[in-house]
Amino acid sequence: MAKNILTVDDSKTMRDMISFTLKGAGFNVVVAEDGADALHILGNDGVKFDLIITDLNMPVMDGFALIENVRAHDKYKYTPILMLTTESDPQKKERGKQLGATGWIVKPFNPDKLIQVVGKVCP
Repeated sequence: MAKNILTVDDSKTMRDMISFTLKGAGFNVVVAEDGADALHILGNDGVKFDLIITDLNMPVMDGFALIENVRAHDKYKYTPILMLTTESDPQKKERGKQLGATGWIVKPFNPDKLIQVVGKVCP
């Protein structure tokens, strides 16, 4: 059975690129425009997500706030979360790790490398 992935990014182009890459590798993908939209999607009981991929810098709710909110819910407390962002600052990476991010990928991403990382954190 295909894994379900929620990808969160305020850029439609980036959401489309991530979705295209992951769907091509056989994953089911749902997209959200920001952290608040993602929390709304995660709150629906219809789909259980196996992985969340989120940007950091987004309006309404950024990636750090999203991780904090996701980790507060029992249903997604242990779900892998990858940060996919233009940010490469070691302090931001450390903060993401402390909040519960599983990994950090810097944009622009290599599609093959993304699929490889997804396969490691979401076997």
